[in-house]
Amino acid sequence: MVQSSFKLNTGASIPAVGLGTWQSSPGAVTDAVYHALKSGYRHIDCAYCYQNEDEVGKGLARAFHEGICKREDVFITTKLWCTFHRKVEDNLDLSLKSLGLDYVDLYLMHWPCPMNPNGNHPLFPRLPDGSRDLDKEWSHITTYKSMEKLPETGKVKAIGVCNYSVKYLKELLPNVKIIPAVNQVENHPYLPQEDLLEFCKSKGILLTAYSPLGSTGSPLFAEKAVQAVAHKHNVSPGTVLLSYAVARGNSVIPKSVTPSRIEENLKIISLEKSDLEALGSISKDQGTKRYVNPPFGVNFGFPDQQEK
Repeated sequence: MVQSSFKLNTGASIPAVGLGTWQSSPGAVTDAVYHALKSGYRHIDCAYCYQNEDEVGKGLARAFHEGICKREDVFITTKLWCTFHRKVEDNLDLSLKSLGLDYVDLYLMHWPCPMNPNGNHPLFPRLPDGSRDLDKEWSHITTYKSMEKLPETGKVKAIGVCNYSVKYLKELLPNVKIIPAVNQVENHPYLPQEDLLEFCKSKGILLTAYSPLGSTGSPLFAEKAVQAVAHKHNVSPGTVLLSYAVARGNSVIPKSVTPSRIEENLKIISLEKSDLEALGSISKDQGTKRYVNPPFGVNFGFPDQQEK
């Protein structure tokens, strides 16, 4: 039996598969969101930093207006950007205005990395040497404590984090009252992060997998183990990789603006133990590969990023 949703530590349900909107082409996002909802998606993942939430909002509004679904039927996530760590609710309000919503179901800290809110760029401020202009007087823990005040405003149903390693979670958890509902991280057979997955499960934190196909160009499609499992079940490599995430107890947010692929990404199958073992052998045989590693100049504590 394939799991279609997961229960958060708030008691709410989050659909196992959502539509990702990162790096979606300008002008294509509205149609992608609308088509996803029309195809049965009830989970949309957004972020202020993606700079396309107005398009997401138009897609949502069209689906709501046509009666395809109601607001309360759709789980919507957005994210706090790094230059707003001192102004958490302000950033949330900007996202809500763009999305045309009164609330989001989940609000995540995009990276545990405060950046200068008064720098030379609203999103990616830099110092004269070209490095990121970090807000070193502010802590991700302080940011999260500000986020803890949001549920009582009615503007968010749950809060969580993204790109947190076990090290960062261990820094955060003893200092906060609300356990993050979700930790959204890059996760796929090249980067299975078993230790992080098990730690999150032990704390009641759902892991959401982004870049589940191995990021741009879907490099995992060419892996022999992926192709073998796909052939065995007569499905696409993409279906195998998304089903891998769900089978491990993770929600997953594949990005696409192509209607046929949006539809296909919703088709999760039940994988056998031998399938998961075959997919699990990829990183053991080849080592880990991380595709999303922005040049913050910060050690986020992920084991694969430590100097050998």
